[in-house]
Amino acid sequence: MELKDLEYRPVTVRGRFEHSKELYVLPRALVDPEREAREAGRLTSSPDVGANVVTPFYCTDLGVTILVNRGFVPKKKLKPETRQKGQIEGEIDLTGVVRLSETRKPFVPENNIEKNRWHYRDVAAMAKVTGAEPIFIDADFRSTVPGGPIGGQTRVSLRNEHMQYILTWYGLCAATSFMWYRKFLKRP
Repeated sequence: MELKDLEYRPVTVRGRFEHSKELYVLPRALVDPEREAREAGRLTSSPDVGANVVTPFYCTDLGVTILVNRGFVPKKKLKPETRQKGQIEGEIDLTGVVRLSETRKPFVPENNIEKNRWHYRDVAAMAKVTGAEPIFIDADFRSTVPGGPIGGQTRVSLRNEHMQYILTWYGLCAATSFMWYRKFLKRP
């Protein structure tokens, strides 16, 4: 219950990664605010395509294993052997934001647990596969190490209620226009 109140809140944990149980959420594009600002308004863009690497993280202070989205890696660096420098060994302090499970959107494929291909964040299933607790953190950009995943890949999703606003305001406009017409223009 406490986790629901902590979503998007920063937390700091101390521990070590268990790299042998990495999970891959793909396809994902690199979240790069500077590039997005440069390319704003363009009809086409050239996003880097790859995956987010989710790694179990044993918290030595708490005595539990949680899941950490370490960040983005390009498709050619998906295999851990291709990014040995980024495989942090030993105990570290890690800061990130708490995230909850997301529901599968229409047209998004089901997660393929056997092939380790995840298309959306299902914290309970990921925790079951890795033996971790169902606690998920997106590591911040400062967690980025040369040759490793690029942290700071938290995507904030806001509800899109534009259609509701359109219907409400145009409906009010139509009702007011009709009443105005009946009162002032239509003569008995």
